[in-house]
Amino acid sequence: MASLRSLILLLSISLSPLIGLSQICESGLGYCDSESKILIAGGTVVNADHQEVADVYIEDGLIVDVRPNIKVADDGIRVIDATGKFVMPGGIDPHTHLAMEFMGTETIDNFFSGQAAALAGGTTMHIDFVIPVHGSLTKGYEAYVEKAKLACMDYGFHMAITKWDDVVSEEMEIMVKEKGINSFKFFMAYKGSLMIRDELLLEGLKKCKSLGALAMVHAENGDAVFEGQKRMIELGITGPEGHALSRPPVLEGEATARAIRLAAFVNIPLYVVHVMSIDAMDEIARAQKSGQKVIGEPVVSGLVLDDSVLWDPDFITAAKFVMSPPIRASRHGKALQAALSTGILKLVGTDHCTFNSTQKSFGVEDFRKIPNGVNGLEERMHLVWDTMVESGQLSVTDYVRVTSTECAKLFNIYPRKGAIRAGSDADIIIFNPNSTFHISAKSHHSKSDTNVYEGRSGKGKVEVTIAGGKIVWENEELMVVPGSGKYISMPPFNYLYHGIDKADENYLASLKAPVNRVKPSL
Repeated sequence: MASLRSLILLLSISLSPLIGLSQICESGLGYCDSESKILIAGGTVVNADHQEVADVYIEDGLIVDVRPNIKVADDGIRVIDATGKFVMPGGIDPHTHLAMEFMGTETIDNFFSGQAAALAGGTTMHIDFVIPVHGSLTKGYEAYVEKAKLACMDYGFHMAITKWDDVVSEEMEIMVKEKGINSFKFFMAYKGSLMIRDELLLEGLKKCKSLGALAMVHAENGDAVFEGQKRMIELGITGPEGHALSRPPVLEGEATARAIRLAAFVNIPLYVVHVMSIDAMDEIARAQKSGQKVIGEPVVSGLVLDDSVLWDPDFITAAKFVMSPPIRASRHGKALQAALSTGILKLVGTDHCTFNSTQKSFGVEDFRKIPNGVNGLEERMHLVWDTMVESGQLSVTDYVRVTSTECAKLFNIYPRKGAIRAGSDADIIIFNPNSTFHISAKSHHSKSDTNVYEGRSGKGKVEVTIAGGKIVWENEELMVVPGSGKYISMPPFNYLYHGIDKADENYLASLKAPVNRVKPSL
């Protein structure tokens, strides 16, 4: 054990430029030594369905009690005065890519640096996408288990599907029943690497339905994007602006519509990741209006940024904004905000997939070689508050819903996660609505040397983050070590599956078939 502690400390020291050597904890395995008993006093406790002034008592990693004027003995209890502040569930990010091998390189944030950034920004859990190894789900899962040994907060896994055969079908069942994975992602883009055809998508949807798993899609028409890329190159457009021009909103809308209709054909709930355009959002709204169970996930970059940055004359400045689907014109972001406000879009992710300037420079002469991805794990909670709550588009309770609770419900870990109630995990933030935040690559905790939200300031700040019952962020200091995070197993058959069987029964009853016919005599 001593040698393992030494190894962890060495890993921490090697990452010291990220969080500062003075902030590295030397407590060995687990979070830094911190009080196991905490009383948060006098704050406004906010859940997705109500808010009240109350105290929160935490012991051994769990919330023990939530009510006004809790009286506890003084021995060994840390008391935090939260008067005038909001006490909310820690954020849950449904969409991240840490230590992901992609486009000839690997994302710069691993499971320690990415999660450290998340904790500093008030996110206490995320769900990362496992990429199969040569199509093998098992090998992909094993690779990510190894990568996640650096974790310093709770996390779960989605699984991507990149090919189809009987082995993959069997592996999907193992992932759900034995590995705690309840969602599978299908890429309709990235032709020649991750993209799948409609035939595979249909097989995957049917298998997800049989397992009670949530089917997810990256919705862009990969064939048309490939054609658009060729068109830009032929026109001599090789810079980052070519990325956006080659994959316009209509291609996102088409793929979203196609995925929704195939899901309706199979009668399965569908989750559309990183909705970036009015075109895609309109298709989701139309499906929901018809009664179909479709979840739309916007990401922070799509809500607050616009595509003008891709025309910046400085390559590195423009390239850092390259992601897929691309950041759109400002009218799309405004429409996505409205859709989030009205409930068409349900929860906010980040698609945190960071590459540094050197990696982005791989595409200096050809935008097709720029690694796709932006940051957001540390910034999400602040930007959603400033953009949506300060503008009056979301209430405080809705803020909790879109940043934490809805994700916990969709991935079947509520109320263990996403709630402040007795018995829930003690993943909590203390949020000061009167404080301010400022974003800069010089002060953020990601390993990336750039930040797509550089220079942004706003109201509302996470002052304290508590994860697993331990204070991990306070007074602008992180107190975490690699290896302290826990894998959260997520069971199948979430609330979206309620009524699916009945709908299938009604469909079969409506067929009036097969018809019993008298065979004609020949």
